[in-house]
Amino acid sequence: MTTKSRRTRQRIVECALELFAAQGYDATTVAQVAAAAGVTEMTFYRHIGTKEQLVVGDPYDPLITAAVARQPLGLPPLRRVTAGVRQAWHALPVDDEAAVRSRLALASVTPSLLPAVRASTAATERAVADQLVADGVAARDAVVAAAATLAALMAALLDWAGPAGAGVPLGDAVDGALDVLEAGVDR
Repeated sequence: MTTKSRRTRQRIVECALELFAAQGYDATTVAQVAAAAGVTEMTFYRHIGTKEQLVVGDPYDPLITAAVARQPLGLPPLRRVTAGVRQAWHALPVDDEAAVRSRLALASVTPSLLPAVRASTAATERAVADQLVADGVAARDAVVAAAATLAALMAALLDWAGPAGAGVPLGDAVDGALDVLEAGVDR
C-alpha cells in the first residue's frame, strides 16, 4: 500500500469514527463518510470495502496463522495458539490505540455490527484451526483451541474498550487474556 493510499484510508477511517460518534453507526451512510473525507464513494469502497469493515476489519489473520505455524509442533494446541497470537500481537504495529478503542467500543454497543464481529472472529478461528489441522492436530482439538483463544481475546478487547479498560494499554489487555488461558493449561 502506498503512502498516499494509507493516508486516504486513514482519513476515511477518522472521518467515519467522528460521524459514528456524532450521529451513530446506523444513521451514518457511506456517502456521508466519503463526503466528510473528501473522496468519492468509489474511493471509499476501494480503500475500505464495506461500512462494517471500518469497525470490524481484521487484516491480521495471515499474521496470526503464520505465527501459530511457527510454534513448536510438540506444544499442546491451546499453548501453540496462545503463543502464536502473542508473537503475532507483539509484531503488530498499533499506531493509534484511541482509534482501536473507539472501534471496539462502537462494536460492543451496536447490535447491527454483531454479525460482522462474529463473522470476523469466526474467520480468524477457521484460519487458525486449519493451520493446526495442517500441522497434524486433531480437528476437534484445533477448533476448540482456536475458539477458546479468540473468545478470550474478544472478551478482553471488549472489556478494554469499555470503562473498565480506561488507562490500560491495549497490549496489556491482550497479554492478560492470553495469560488467563495459559494459566488454565498449567493447572
